[in-house]
Amino acid sequence: MRRLIEFIIARSSIFVFVIYVTISIILLSRYNPYHESIYFNSANSVTGKYYSIINNVTSYIGLQKINTELQLTNTELQLQVAQLKADLEKLQNENNIEQYVQGSLTRNYLYGIAKPVNVTTVNTHNYITIDKGYNDGIIEGMGIINRSGVVGIVTNVSENYSLVISILNPKLRLSCKLKDSGYFGSLTWDGESPEFAKLEELPRHVDFKKGDTVVTSGYSSVFPEGIMIGTVEESSRQKNDNFYDLKVKLSTDYFRLGDVCIIDNPDRAERDSLKVK
Repeated sequence: MRRLIEFIIARSSIFVFVIYVTISIILLSRYNPYHESIYFNSANSVTGKYYSIINNVTSYIGLQKINTELQLTNTELQLQVAQLKADLEKLQNENNIEQYVQGSLTRNYLYGIAKPVNVTTVNTHNYITIDKGYNDGIIEGMGIINRSGVVGIVTNVSENYSLVISILNPKLRLSCKLKDSGYFGSLTWDGESPEFAKLEELPRHVDFKKGDTVVTSGYSSVFPEGIMIGTVEESSRQKNDNFYDLKVKLSTDYFRLGDVCIIDNPDRAERDSLKVK
């Protein structure tokens, strides 16, 4: 306290000067209209810039939230379209439409959205780590998709993270079909390009052409029918000559994956319980 008093006394002239200058500015701006207007204009300019910066920051944060909501909505619509297409095909062959309508025409597969924190594409066996775990309700076997199509399946879960086996992994085999003809086979990755996979075991008599769409078959308990996989690039014969292998250009770009959506079949547990052990 003593040192503070000594400091103030030693620099009293400076403090007095500052006080006089402050009083002079106040008197000048208060009793002089011209200077008062300059003061308020300057203050408004500074205040305007401050609020502009604050508004830009809050707008950016708000855009992130809106983007997440839009991705959830987009994925939900994608799933609904796939389900409605499958339902339409079934309705065309359904004898008793009324009975079918009483069943489950729409099923909510959408579970949530997550961000990839690690993605591999050049390994022999590639995986993706997402920022959701069992604290968020994630369990093994849930499907992962994005706006372009299928990404992979959750294979391991910790408290706050999950490991996803991607299509770019030979251990993952998906039941897929040609959208137009309905013929199905198994999709697998041959370990070569991260842009392509193979659709195997298609019968020799199946008609197809380059550019035909490949989608999920719905025979898996993970993905509903009709989710995009890719398009046919070219074909080759298998060794026994009775089946085709189709080279499929994947719709999912693993080099710019972005946010992904987690989906879960509400009937998965029941369907899995019926599998032959």
